[in-house]
Amino acid sequence: MKLAMIEVNGSAHPAVVLDEERYIDLAPHGFGWRDLEQIIEGGEEVLREIKSIIRSEPPGTEPDRLLAPLTRPEKIMCIGKNYADHCREFGSPLPDRPVLFAKYRNALAGPGAQIELPSVSGKVDYEAELAVVIGRKCKNIGPKEALSAVFGYTCANDLTMRDAQAQDGQWTRAKSPDSFCPVGPVIVTADEISDPQNLSIRLTLNGKEMQNSNTGQMVFPVAELVSYLSATMTLVPGDLLLTGTPSGVGMGRKPAVFLKGGDLVSVEIEGLGRLENRMKAQA
Repeated sequence: MKLAMIEVNGSAHPAVVLDEERYIDLAPHGFGWRDLEQIIEGGEEVLREIKSIIRSEPPGTEPDRLLAPLTRPEKIMCIGKNYADHCREFGSPLPDRPVLFAKYRNALAGPGAQIELPSVSGKVDYEAELAVVIGRKCKNIGPKEALSAVFGYTCANDLTMRDAQAQDGQWTRAKSPDSFCPVGPVIVTADEISDPQNLSIRLTLNGKEMQNSNTGQMVFPVAELVSYLSATMTLVPGDLLLTGTPSGVGMGRKPAVFLKGGDLVSVEIEGLGRLENRMKAQA
């Protein structure tokens, strides 16, 4: 199942996406679902209700636009140096444990949203990433059971101010400017992704391919990451986990490539669709 947040007559509604032109608006069905977080929190019972709506309701909604599928995750957890090919491009050894950092809610943006490039940085970089949406509360879950706690998957771009990253010695300011975590266009439920470790992942900049890899390059797969995080923090429905980026980032190129106003960045992951955002230089 593909789920999205759509704008209809100025209001945000949860919806089922059947294809690029066919949507079922879930808001009018009397269940009081305001957003996808509420649907995720409802678990299997809510998904059964939605499946019955799909069987009985003909598609017909024409959204004004797609919005960010999530707007209020309790946590946005991110993993650095988690692709073997990305480590090789910088000559870095593979990490012996996941490298964890965080972004904040202000960084969330949706498909098609403009990304504001801060005037304080001249070295903003792109990072295509598979994002994992947690579906149920869990603590100390083992790797073998960890995927059962996953609600679904979406595309993400972990934008980064590389100059701030180098200046600060830690990554908080570099990773969390407004709009620096675009996600979408949809959340694909976990039952439609048979193996999250075998998905092609690709990023283009103004139509030119910059990253092209496979999630099989992850040093720590999704199941291990969920288990590792749950050992120290309780994961809850709607939590978002960005799982790292493959090789081809702008900082690793010779000469380096950084984003500028007007640039169009597209992240595409097999089975999850395409997330496109245009950069906007601050006046």
